[in-house]
Amino acid sequence: MFDMIKNCFSFLLIASLFSIHGFAQDPGAKKYAAEITANRTKKYLKVLASDNYEGRETGKRGAELAASYLAKEFKKLKLTAPVNDSFFQIVELIETKMLVNFLEINGTKLNFGTDFLFSGSGEAKTIKALEIIFIGLGTETDLKNSVIKDKVVLLKQEGKSSEIARRLNFVKSKNPAVIIAVNTTRNSPENSHLAGASLSVKNGVRESIPMKANSSAVIQIGTEIVNSILGKSGKSFKELNSDRAPSLIQAEITLNYQPIKRELQSSNVLGYIEGTDLKDEVLVYSAHYDHIGLNPDGGKDKVFNGADDDASGTSGVLAIARAFAKAKKDGAGPRRSILFLMLTGEEKNLLGSEYYSINPVFPLSKTIANLNIDMIGRIGTEYLNSPDSSNYIFLVGSDRLSTDPHKISENANATSTNMKIDYKHNADEDNIYYWSDHYNFAKNGVPVIFYYNGKHDDYHKGSDEISKINFELLAKRAQLAYFTGWDLVMRNDRPIIDGIHDKR
Repeated sequence: MFDMIKNCFSFLLIASLFSIHGFAQDPGAKKYAAEITANRTKKYLKVLASDNYEGRETGKRGAELAASYLAKEFKKLKLTAPVNDSFFQIVELIETKMLVNFLEINGTKLNFGTDFLFSGSGEAKTIKALEIIFIGLGTETDLKNSVIKDKVVLLKQEGKSSEIARRLNFVKSKNPAVIIAVNTTRNSPENSHLAGASLSVKNGVRESIPMKANSSAVIQIGTEIVNSILGKSGKSFKELNSDRAPSLIQAEITLNYQPIKRELQSSNVLGYIEGTDLKDEVLVYSAHYDHIGLNPDGGKDKVFNGADDDASGTSGVLAIARAFAKAKKDGAGPRRSILFLMLTGEEKNLLGSEYYSINPVFPLSKTIANLNIDMIGRIGTEYLNSPDSSNYIFLVGSDRLSTDPHKISENANATSTNMKIDYKHNADEDNIYYWSDHYNFAKNGVPVIFYYNGKHDDYHKGSDEISKINFELLAKRAQLAYFTGWDLVMRNDRPIIDGIHDKR
């Protein structure tokens, strides 16, 4: 009698899982998950994050070497080359460098790179001013009842990088002519891989919007230069900090800059597995293979290797592709088709995914979901001292457009990987939902899941090295994405759109 009750309960449990999620654990899924191992992902990552690839900066030699490597790996797996028999989707870009012809403050000419860094947009411009407005940290309180449109402002930058970025964007929204941003913890301007040049998709979203005539230029300086700016005011920067913002500073400034544009190309790398009875519908796995290039301040270590960001995600997607390719070879391939999409230009503002969303190889209306993997090889700062440090993952966006991927992912985790899934970044103040390539799918109506380990102290630094990757954890996180994808491509119904995408 007990056995009968136990068997009945087991049947009801399986039926419940099947009715709620449409899919109990498929034995075939577990069989091919064995292809996703720490050793396999390590093999891929050691190539992608090597010094030979020079930090994989978009449009540079290292990124093209990485793209060629990925195409070769897709070919080894016997994936289909879906872009007119090529694995490469050429991404047409516009590079804009803002050339500063002249910057003089209080009669002293300043030099780009050593005295200041510069970023801006728009057309050529000359700006002259006899006063600067000190606006403190640039908070709403600092700027309450103040008009800074077309003015030169001095902004103090301190605190978390997310807070600094948010305040800078707020100040830009007030349309000052120039923002002089001083980093209070450094004597010289902080080197930035984004300073001085920008990339945009040719005929893309940003280029299609006319540039505003009053687009704010940003001059980044350190503490030594700010005191030369204050010379005529008779105050030091320390004394100025004690004043209530905003306050006027007497200073003569002349700035002349102009945009220099050129066209260049990069590549998205695409590998494809055709499905069976539902082959017209497509699941997209994505990761960005680019990083931020060479490190001019790195001493002997001249390369931003980007082992976690995002050689880890790229390696994970390669391992997932290997698992599905093996299933296909054995006659157990997916019902729906799968596109493995390795993207360029994520670090330059999601350019590769923007280009794909404008020029999709497979219709976005037939794309059932995007599983995007960006940084899965490390333990983030938030989990360093947690008992779950070696068994967690942040998921972002899984229930935004459709609640189905969320349910499917939860079921995949419960029946396979048993990780702690943390959703705190799904709607946090840092807006992480908008940070990676899944966003260009979500804004076009495609349900997404973004897999992410959280920030760590080596983020966008030369110290993001292969030696710091936890390959066992990387493989387990990739397996969660794999099991979730297996369900999505094998089930009868595609995800139903029953949520709302948050548009910025």
